[in-house]
Amino acid sequence: MRTVHVELGERSYPIYIGSGLLPQAAAYLIKHGLSVKSPHLIVTDDKVAPFHLETLKSSLEEAGFKLVVSIVKSGEGSKSLSVFEEVMTSAIQGGLDRNSSVIALGGGVVGDLAGFVAATYMRGVSFIQMPTTILAHDSSVGGKVAVNHPLAKNMIGAFHQPELVLYDLDTLTTLPPREVSAGLAEMLKHGLIKDEAFAYWCKDHAKELLALDPKALGYGLERGVAIKAEVVSQDEREGGLRAILNLGHTIGHAIEAVGGYGEFLHGEAISIGMAGSALMAEALGRGEGIYAATTEMLTSLNLPVILPDHLDEDDLIAAMMHDKKFKEGTMVFVVPDSIGSVSIEKNIPQQLVRDILKQLRKGGKVHV
Repeated sequence: MRTVHVELGERSYPIYIGSGLLPQAAAYLIKHGLSVKSPHLIVTDDKVAPFHLETLKSSLEEAGFKLVVSIVKSGEGSKSLSVFEEVMTSAIQGGLDRNSSVIALGGGVVGDLAGFVAATYMRGVSFIQMPTTILAHDSSVGGKVAVNHPLAKNMIGAFHQPELVLYDLDTLTTLPPREVSAGLAEMLKHGLIKDEAFAYWCKDHAKELLALDPKALGYGLERGVAIKAEVVSQDEREGGLRAILNLGHTIGHAIEAVGGYGEFLHGEAISIGMAGSALMAEALGRGEGIYAATTEMLTSLNLPVILPDHLDEDDLIAAMMHDKKFKEGTMVFVVPDSIGSVSIEKNIPQQLVRDILKQLRKGGKVHV
């Protein structure tokens, strides 16, 4: 088992990564002081539940934990105020108290939704992340929890750190190939922002990662989590440095919104966004070769790098204007300086963004 610590003073917590952890979940909860007397809410989705819910329930119930379960529909559509209300109703009806916790068993959507319930139920109860996707190695760390609004992603949310993250690698074996690739987009992102050697390691070990080789996956997840933990420890509430974790997300979030939060997986949208950020780097004179290197890494993981023609340019710009990264007529972008190093650019003009979108449709062949 690998353990990574997120250092946040009194809010510090461990991330446990390894195989066979879910059947031992009760021991970890008891170790971290979770009450056996109070009920706890498990939030999961209808795709994860058939594979992993009974394993978790059995572990906890055998140790005397009282459980309430809320199963939501899988997919980004469940990150909504209406589903938030449904889960909150389960918590209230289940009699959760201040010593209760909300346990997220699933991917990024479940984690964000369950975390927002935990942050707001009785003004905040304990939160535990049990990721079941590769993508969630990113979203389960750092305490950003939220639901979407039809006009913008993650606009309604909070910072609410988990007590612990229990990452059982065995849960990843049930992932379809498309979700594996989407999750690896965020793993690669951590290399692109802060560790050049790791970014190239992801490309060089793409076949092993796509095949869910335990050794490669264990190292890749540990390194990705460690990079994010380092950034979060320095800037918990995104006052500055933490924004570098948004590489590819300005365009990516707009793609998700215009696609109706269903056409593209988060990692797929972010992949196209990272290709766009690489194009922007070259347009800003950061040096040739960033786009080619970035897209080679992304495509090695079976990720998209071209913007589909049916996504309207004006709709994408409008979606970006609703994003938290839009300020006073210009846009905030995370732009590579090189592979493994990025800068936060706060005054990117809309016309440049339009030019980048045009290039993304053509696979980077049109130059401004």
